[in-house]
Amino acid sequence: MTTEELTIEVQKALEEIRPFLVSDGGDITLISIEDGKHVKVRLEGACTSCSVNQMTLRAGVETTIKKFAPQIETVVNIL
Repeated sequence: MTTEELTIEVQKALEEIRPFLVSDGGDITLISIEDGKHVKVRLEGACTSCSVNQMTLRAGVETTIKKFAPQIETVVNIL
């Protein structure tokens, strides 16, 4: 998968999870994809101060991204 194709797949994943984040007053932005396997995102809005944002990142965001792009190994929130 090319870098462009990978970026498209990760963006599709974020579009799938975005409505859930927005419904809680938050959002998410793709910051970068490094080495074709490490994704950096920024949780925004209410998600920045939410006490369960790490659970959201792992159980929601990371799982959804890996569904669209199985080669992704890590997803990290950049503050």
